[in-house]
Amino acid sequence: MYYIEMALWIWTLTILSCFCVTLSRNEELKFFQSATELNHLTVDNDTGIIYLGVVNALYQLTENLEVIRSVETGPRKDNKKCTPPIDENQCKEAVLTDNYNKLLLLNKADNTTVVCGSLFKGICAIRDLQNISDEKYYVDSSGEKSFVASNDENVSTVGLITSLNNDQVLFVGKGNGPNDNGIIISTRQLYARDGKDIFEMYTDSAAVKSAYHSSSTQQFVAVFEDKNYVYFIFNQQEKQPVNNRTLIARLCKDDAHYYSYFEMDLGCKDDDGAYDHCHSAFVTTPGKELAESMAQQGQPADSPSDDKVLLALFSKVNKDDNSLKSAMCVFSLRQINEKMEKNRNDCYTKKNTSSFYKLFSAENPCALHGLNASKNFPCGSEHLPYLLGSRNGVIEKPVLQKGGMNLTAVTVAVENGHTVAFLGTSDGQILKVFLSSTATEYSSLTIERNKPVKKDLVLDQTQENLYVMTTDKVYRLPVQDCHKYSDCEKCVQARDPYCGWCVREGRCTKKADCGAADMENHWLWSPSGTCVTIISADPLNMSRRAPAKVELTVSPLPTLTESDKLCCTFGETVHSAQLKEGVIICDPPDIIPPTPKHQDHVSVPLQLTFEKNKIFFASHTYPFYDCEEAMNLIENQPCYSCASNRWNCQWDWKRHICEESSSVQDVIKQNMEEECPQFLNPDPSIIPMEYQTTVYFEGKHLDYYQGKKFMVGNSQFEFEASVDESEEGKFSFVSKEFSYSANETLQLNLSIKTDKVKIDSKLMVTLYNCSYGRSDCSLCLAARPEYRCVWCEEDGKPSKCVYEKLCHAPPTDTCPPPEITRIEPKTGPRSGGILLTIMGSNLGIKAEDVKSITVADKECLFKEEFYSVSTRIVCQVGPMNELQQGQIEVNINGKLGKSPSEVLFTYQEPHPSHITPESGPQAGGTRLTISGTNLATGSKKDVQVSVGSQPCNVTEFGDKIVCVTGRNNKVEPVSVIMNYGGTRITVPQQFTYSENPTVTKFLPINSFSSGGRNITVTGTGFELIQTFSVVVYAERPEAGRMNQKTFYGTVVTRLNETTVVFSSPPILEDPENYNITTVILMDHYKLVVKNDSHSFAYVADPTFENFTDGIKKQVNKLINAKGSNLNKAMTIDEAQAFVGDEPCNIKTLTETDLYCEPPEVQPQPKKRQKRDTINNLPEFIVKFGLREWILGRVEYDNRVTDIPLNLILPLVLIPMIVIIGISIICYRRKSQQAEREYEKIKSQLEGLEESVRDRCKKEFTDLMIEMEDQTNDINEAGIPVLDYKTYTDRVFFLPSKDGEKDVMITGKLDIPEARRQTVEQALYQFSNLLNSKSFLINFIHTLENQREFSARAKVYFASLLTVALHGKLEYYTDIMRTLFLELMEQYVVAKNPKLMLRRSETVVERMLSNWMSICLYQYLKDNAGEPLYKLFKAIKHQVEKGPVDAVLKKAKYTLNDTGLLGDDVEYTQLTVNVYVQEGGNDSIPVKVLNCDTISQVKEKIIDQVYRNLPCSQWPKADSVVLEWRPGSTAQTLSDLDLTSQRDGRWKRINTLMHYNVRDGATLILSKMGISQQPEDNQQDVPGERHALLEDENKVWHLVRPVDEMDEGKSKRGSVKEKERTKAITEIYLTRLLSVKGTLQQFVDDFFHSVLNSNQVVPPAVKYFFDFLDEQAEKHDIKDEDTIHIWKTNSLPLRFWVNILKNPHFIFDVHVHEVVDASLSVIAQTFMDACTRTEHKLSRDSPSNKLLYAKEISNYKKMVEDYYKGIRQMVPVSDQDMNTHLAEISRAHTDSLNTLVALHQLYQYTNKYYDEIINALEEDPAAQKMQLAFRLQQIAAALENKVTDL
Repeated sequence: MYYIEMALWIWTLTILSCFCVTLSRNEELKFFQSATELNHLTVDNDTGIIYLGVVNALYQLTENLEVIRSVETGPRKDNKKCTPPIDENQCKEAVLTDNYNKLLLLNKADNTTVVCGSLFKGICAIRDLQNISDEKYYVDSSGEKSFVASNDENVSTVGLITSLNNDQVLFVGKGNGPNDNGIIISTRQLYARDGKDIFEMYTDSAAVKSAYHSSSTQQFVAVFEDKNYVYFIFNQQEKQPVNNRTLIARLCKDDAHYYSYFEMDLGCKDDDGAYDHCHSAFVTTPGKELAESMAQQGQPADSPSDDKVLLALFSKVNKDDNSLKSAMCVFSLRQINEKMEKNRNDCYTKKNTSSFYKLFSAENPCALHGLNASKNFPCGSEHLPYLLGSRNGVIEKPVLQKGGMNLTAVTVAVENGHTVAFLGTSDGQILKVFLSSTATEYSSLTIERNKPVKKDLVLDQTQENLYVMTTDKVYRLPVQDCHKYSDCEKCVQARDPYCGWCVREGRCTKKADCGAADMENHWLWSPSGTCVTIISADPLNMSRRAPAKVELTVSPLPTLTESDKLCCTFGETVHSAQLKEGVIICDPPDIIPPTPKHQDHVSVPLQLTFEKNKIFFASHTYPFYDCEEAMNLIENQPCYSCASNRWNCQWDWKRHICEESSSVQDVIKQNMEEECPQFLNPDPSIIPMEYQTTVYFEGKHLDYYQGKKFMVGNSQFEFEASVDESEEGKFSFVSKEFSYSANETLQLNLSIKTDKVKIDSKLMVTLYNCSYGRSDCSLCLAARPEYRCVWCEEDGKPSKCVYEKLCHAPPTDTCPPPEITRIEPKTGPRSGGILLTIMGSNLGIKAEDVKSITVADKECLFKEEFYSVSTRIVCQVGPMNELQQGQIEVNINGKLGKSPSEVLFTYQEPHPSHITPESGPQAGGTRLTISGTNLATGSKKDVQVSVGSQPCNVTEFGDKIVCVTGRNNKVEPVSVIMNYGGTRITVPQQFTYSENPTVTKFLPINSFSSGGRNITVTGTGFELIQTFSVVVYAERPEAGRMNQKTFYGTVVTRLNETTVVFSSPPILEDPENYNITTVILMDHYKLVVKNDSHSFAYVADPTFENFTDGIKKQVNKLINAKGSNLNKAMTIDEAQAFVGDEPCNIKTLTETDLYCEPPEVQPQPKKRQKRDTINNLPEFIVKFGLREWILGRVEYDNRVTDIPLNLILPLVLIPMIVIIGISIICYRRKSQQAEREYEKIKSQLEGLEESVRDRCKKEFTDLMIEMEDQTNDINEAGIPVLDYKTYTDRVFFLPSKDGEKDVMITGKLDIPEARRQTVEQALYQFSNLLNSKSFLINFIHTLENQREFSARAKVYFASLLTVALHGKLEYYTDIMRTLFLELMEQYVVAKNPKLMLRRSETVVERMLSNWMSICLYQYLKDNAGEPLYKLFKAIKHQVEKGPVDAVLKKAKYTLNDTGLLGDDVEYTQLTVNVYVQEGGNDSIPVKVLNCDTISQVKEKIIDQVYRNLPCSQWPKADSVVLEWRPGSTAQTLSDLDLTSQRDGRWKRINTLMHYNVRDGATLILSKMGISQQPEDNQQDVPGERHALLEDENKVWHLVRPVDEMDEGKSKRGSVKEKERTKAITEIYLTRLLSVKGTLQQFVDDFFHSVLNSNQVVPPAVKYFFDFLDEQAEKHDIKDEDTIHIWKTNSLPLRFWVNILKNPHFIFDVHVHEVVDASLSVIAQTFMDACTRTEHKLSRDSPSNKLLYAKEISNYKKMVEDYYKGIRQMVPVSDQDMNTHLAEISRAHTDSLNTLVALHQLYQYTNKYYDEIINALEEDPAAQKMQLAFRLQQIAAALENKVTDL
């Protein structure tokens, strides 16, 4: 049982810590994570509370997925075959079994929940709706009648709670598992009546029970009700014949005998066949659009609104290729009912009866029962056939289909009449679908990749959020993200039915969130695809030289009122726009931007905005054209460019300019470009390079240029020539010898000028170069005829291709014979059929020149399509009868060319012999190597390989052929076939396609994000794989695969055919924000590393804390490294640690600690470290996978204390004995008396030696045990932080004289009801008066000037003031600053600034304390509270481990020497089994000591039993009774009774040892009843009672105090004995060191948490420290000691020491005196750390200072660094501080007793009334504000207040 509880404790911790957030769509997507699989989720739509059923637990969550409470429901000992209750003697097969939640239903009528699990045959429980921990009903002994759900985790159960005859009943549908009771559908009552229990069947016949040997099995999908009917949807798998059906069953709600039961097929079918498996279904009332659409499709149109729709998700698997396809079908519930009624009528009238059947019966049930039987008996009857079924059901076509996934969950919402379906998928997505006449998927979001979405997909109470369940997480997903769309275009592109563009507010919103949505066109619905758009402008454009107003037409135009004034931002100009008859008029811009280069216009942005809030309305770009620039658009054609332009420009050919159109006539208008003066039609249009050519061309419309001289030119070649005019309109020029060798041709644009202005020129000629690319004769003669290229062979010059007139020798007409330089390939199969490529020169001018080709004297078929002039011929090699080798010969127009002797073609026969490997996966990707002889025949492209029917892609060609196999649909052996051209060769060996590899498990299941963890994957088929690699895909949930990040790893090792090991590759630093998929790439097969329950996961890297000061001393031969999440993805066997170069043997690895054993001898540092190593110390390195952390250096403890204890004692004590022995011998010689004295001393020393040895050994053993004590979390209930009010009450008022009874804590004002309203009104006026700074400052000064106003009164007054002004903390802070400045002035003037803030002797000093307490509450709660609480619990734990004297308040284990128990008390630890009366049947083991008093035992029991409750709710020890039951009798245990041990006047308090209570004893704790009285009331023997009363204070527990009478009777020798004993007790001071060592980490953690400026620093601390620095500078205080003292007195000593000494101020705990003593030592150490004064230590120094002498220097440095770090932080502005303070006021003021505080403050006003009035009347500012008069009015209203009280 103990181990189970431990497991549950760890499990609970895991659960409670798993409320997380992840990023989705740039926002936080909240989720709750369970340690076990989720089963069911439901939401209370009245409260928003979520109820979650998971394996072995139930949860009650807030709407934000925060845990309200949880209940553990398993595992329990059970066996599916056993009948509950489980008796292990009767059911020996019972083992711990998980409890799957089968039903989780809300019964709102009874305010309860019905919960059914898979344990104990599916018995259900009823729990309280508000508190699921409260189990209202659970009975496991009722037998089969209480078996409701299926006890098989794989068989689904559905349930519906509804009202029937004013009672609540439960309809249940469940499949029939192997060990179920066979009841498939039943009606259960949720009330006990007439001898029937809760959960018993409504009537004996209210059930559908499966036949014993049923030929079908059911999986229920859904149950719902509508009107008087209840419907079930389920899948039914029929075995004979094999058939999957989805059925809908209906029965009348009030049908107690199931006569009305009718089932029929619910079909979803497309062109490829039926979908045969239903996954989820949802019934809802459709939105208006969908309802109208259904009405148009044949539904009755009279009242479509009362119809409901059923959405069902189906799937099917294609048997041919195993492909998965899923669909959603939409059914009309009315149509389903009509079909059922028609079927019933057909059966009762015996029509078409072949489709009918009776459940679990072979007979046809239909018969003639009259025409109106179905109408007369709508719910059936006993005389009619019942439990009817029909195969003739309803069939619909899918409205949505998806491939490769299952649709697993569906829910529907209706928004503004639009129906939206949310679908979950098997690969972890949520699909959003808009349902109208069609189904449109408008969005998808990956929630958790490859984790199926569970069936319970639920909307919250507001319908604003969707709760999505995956395997172990519940996500809260907003149904819409309208706000993320920043403009209208994005808003409408989303096509989200929830969204629309709110025009006036300029944002994408829901309709309800848009203020003017009801006005026409003010909210533009997203799916409509419409935005406010400027559809036209009048004029369409304008000249930049003549800007004018623009009239804009907007569509759709929202209804605009006079207040909706628009602004027109035109370029950089802003004007008010005018609205006139639906047209918006804008003034032109004041400044038009310059026209861009090479453009003829500039587009100026025009934007319309609402004048009031600058919200965007619409935009447009408006063109301003520039005619001057328009003439330059076409090179060399200014007129054409101007006149053909789209703008309104004209060409003035006289002035040679392009200008805006005008009424001038003698110009070329727009679109008259053909009338432009121009030159055109050059002849020839192609001219050779390097040769002068005369070019002729024409001119048109040149009348104006008569007699002008023209020049032709080109800037590229710096060419210019005069133009000759031969006749009218005919011109010519002579080109120069152009030279250009970069290309064969070049386009040359020619310009024509006259008088330095360009006339339009369309003259463009092409320069060509014959030599370019024509290196041989054939290439030259193949040039285009118009180029007139010739092959020129001049003496003394190399032959080349030139323009004919450049050749000075007769050109050749014929070319030299062809030359063959090389061939590819050089081999081929004897059957030929492959392509041979012949390369060389002069291989013909055209394809027709090739007359014949032979290869080894065998004709080769010419392939014309591959021919390349002169350089390449391709032919198909023909078959050869025998293997031989030969030359290649070509015939080019009768000229023969033969290949050289070294260029030969060889015929050979390829012979494949075998393949490797012989098998591979179906997915393909196997590198198949084919071996044999002559395989390198032909070329790579000539050989094709097929494996079975699939091609095998050839990757390597040579002596061995390598190809990669393709995918095959079947597991089978296939032939490998090679094709060489026309030769088909079958490889003798077959290749086998085998099953693809699978994963069955993998360990470990996760890795840190830095990777390097070895993951062992177990599965099948790994022997088939040749190459392995790892790929990790990471994608953000909102981004999808578009932004997918990929990480590769190659370290994969195959150990055997079932096991591979891969090293996790490093990925992102924040894997929790991504969906991670890890894939092992096996050849071509991608195998996802996952199994049925989980996928391989990545977690963020752990964090390590660097060693303090960079050095760690090894303690007890161990090194401790601290951090977080250390064991989240690492084990002790995998982790590595090093000291220098040598390994450090890891002994322990927990979440926060790593302990390792370093080498015996200090290693040398690594070479790379030596230069920067202090004292040559080695570095300590931790390595997890691929990542290393260097935490600091290690210092070995080489002191003499390393000498073993068994050497220390002899080396020290034996010499002492020898020396003393020598001395005694000397004395012996003197006298016989000395001899006797020596014997006596010797005996004493021997006893002392033995005593020291025993004590040292015992203390050393205790120390070692304590140092190994656990240091992880020490309270499973979390940290009990007090609420804000209780916290402030305790800090402000608990130290007051009245303590807990202070009126500020009780909050009780005894005011008569008749006076209450008057008094409260006057107090509110007094509050207003306090808010006057003049009044409050005068008030405080007046009080402080009164002698009787004591320091205690000042403290109390300041606390009252803090509460009274809590609602305006900014004002409170201002008052504090003002008073503080005055106080500082006093100390500075007195030249004693260091004394400031040393005590709380002024009001302002206490105000500062309270201000710090207020501002640091949240910091305490979130940050520093945890280490402080752990420190407190650790001290309490250590103290209670050993004896504690209940009278002397001293303990064996403490930090305080005055509280140290100086005697060696013998004790034994016991574990007692405690039963709590009315607390259940389970005992609770509690560890106690046999020397504990009964009260101490009670306290320890209460501490353990009620550990999950706050301390304030615990019973007191004196309010409970403890009984011990050693047998059949019971004995009440108490501290004092008649059996108590006496010794004279002393009486010893009873302990467990006194009662002889042994280990494992049974104790009963019960509350004290009326009849049970304390020990004082028991009857004593005559005379004894008087003695008890007289000596009641003379009691002792462990150590009896020294009695005065005993002291008087003591002898001298006894006094010496006591002195010797006292000296020996100094040995026990080692316990202080023992406890200090044990607690050291907790002390360090607390100091680090509050003195670390690198972590969170409360803004108040930074703000006030900066204030102190400013004042020091202002008062020219340079002494750093002074500033240090100020800061120390304002924060550490004023706040932290107070909290440290009084943890009950912040936590709901009780602080025992012995714990308080140790806390005081730590508080004193904290105070010492904050002072700069050096305390010289001596042997006489207090032990607590000696205790922490070594650490104090480190702590002092921490304080210095803390102050320095805060000074370097970014300042906190007054505004930021005020905002922070205002937030505190807003959050907490309402909870405080403000009215009581005002009343208490007024008491001071009343007491010093005259002095205050005088002070106010003397102050000019107060006079002006009539403050004295206002106070008098308040006093008049409250004058009877004191008597009222």
